[in-house]
Amino acid sequence: MTFRSLGEFLKELESRGDLVRVTRPVSRDLEITEVTQRVLRADGPALLFENVPGASMPVVTNLLGSPRRIAAALGAETVEQVAERVERLVHLRPPAGVLGAVRDLSGTIDALSTLRSLAPKRVRSAPCQEVEETEVDLGRLPILKCWPKDGGRTVTFPVVITKDPETGEPHTGIYRLQQYGPDTLGMHFQVHRVGANNYRKWAARGERMPIAAVIGADPATVFSGLAPVPEGISNFVFAGFLRGEPVELVPARSVDLEVPANAEVVLEGYVDPTERAVEGPFGDHTGYYSAPEPFPVFHVTRVTHRNQPIYLTTVTGKPPTEDAVLGKAVERIFRPVIRMVLPEIVDMNLPMEGLFINVGIVSIRKAYPDHPRKVMHALWGLGQMMFVRYLVVVDEDVDVHDLSEVLYRVGLQADPGRDFELSQGPVDQLSISNPVPNLGAKVGIDATRKRSEDGFPRPWPEEIRSDAAAVAAAEAAMRENPVLARLLGRPKP
Repeated sequence: MTFRSLGEFLKELESRGDLVRVTRPVSRDLEITEVTQRVLRADGPALLFENVPGASMPVVTNLLGSPRRIAAALGAETVEQVAERVERLVHLRPPAGVLGAVRDLSGTIDALSTLRSLAPKRVRSAPCQEVEETEVDLGRLPILKCWPKDGGRTVTFPVVITKDPETGEPHTGIYRLQQYGPDTLGMHFQVHRVGANNYRKWAARGERMPIAAVIGADPATVFSGLAPVPEGISNFVFAGFLRGEPVELVPARSVDLEVPANAEVVLEGYVDPTERAVEGPFGDHTGYYSAPEPFPVFHVTRVTHRNQPIYLTTVTGKPPTEDAVLGKAVERIFRPVIRMVLPEIVDMNLPMEGLFINVGIVSIRKAYPDHPRKVMHALWGLGQMMFVRYLVVVDEDVDVHDLSEVLYRVGLQADPGRDFELSQGPVDQLSISNPVPNLGAKVGIDATRKRSEDGFPRPWPEEIRSDAAAVAAAEAAMRENPVLARLLGRPKP
């Protein structure tokens, strides 16, 4: 099912019983955060706060705070089904002879044709421009203050649209926007992101950068804004691929950008490269407040919105949170892209406990000496995987999602003197343990079994394995006993 707008998705969730309307007054300052966090931790529904004092529109939170809603938003039953669609898009086999070459060329053309057919559709009028406000007052928006020591109310879930001044290529990203006044916001461009790179290009030209911040786009466009879409593929095209239908775009009213036609609210304006202001502190996904730092200032010169808009927002903090659930979905959906570059990878896990950027576990088909080190450095050079601080490599038969098994392998099979790979490189701008911002140490751990060709000087012992016949006989005996039969297939504690 394709959802062209946030409203359409909310109707679907309500029909499934996965949306709750909250009619009691709930403050946008701290209270919505508390309700949202409790509901998310209980794997509860999306929330529509219909009575937010001082606000002119209702507020939606926890929209994508469960894998089931993420899958539904992208037209699937499970997140793994979405990953399979991505895998079919990126999987190109080496040609086997002339017939194989023709077959694979045909498949490539089909894939490219599919992407071309999902290019954005341009329209001249749009629901997101039913109302236009030239006298900007951001106080009318139900912008949240999430945590007690936050530097101010913050727009936490905007799809921020920028473009490269050299190529004209648009980009979407999720960047928080702290409210400074009635028409100004802090633009939290993290230094490694595409939006920040576009900003640097505009600054080098000495020109203002046009900005559009979209609040409440359709769910596929929101997801594409936070996804590590490969370079060369438009975020809007990828959103069209996820939802199976092109995204409709309309020219913004006051800046040279195109915005999703079916969005709820659009903030238009500019960033002046000569101006900065202190942004933060802000309660972030680390579970700590981010340090106050100077960031560009977003001057909002115009606001457009639907006649009856809905304000989409999210709450960040120590996991589990909505962004943590989304991070896990991104890992599963983009695993085929990583395996296209590194086909020896069998599976990967970016645990929620590691904040999805600090700890990574991968299983590989080990083929030659120091193969795990090759994988480590390749991953550190691959997009946002550059932020991983602790990278563990295990053999292909190890379940990377079983953290007790992974810890067992690290403790037993990794020697700190020879199996630790120490490195330096970029780290997440919000990382707190590195003495120098944006730069820190990394460690890779080779927890694979060692062989003589790895330079291991003594025989590797044989693992204890159950006898297959004994297993079958034991299970048969257990099935005959009602108490023991209930234990069959029960997960280990």
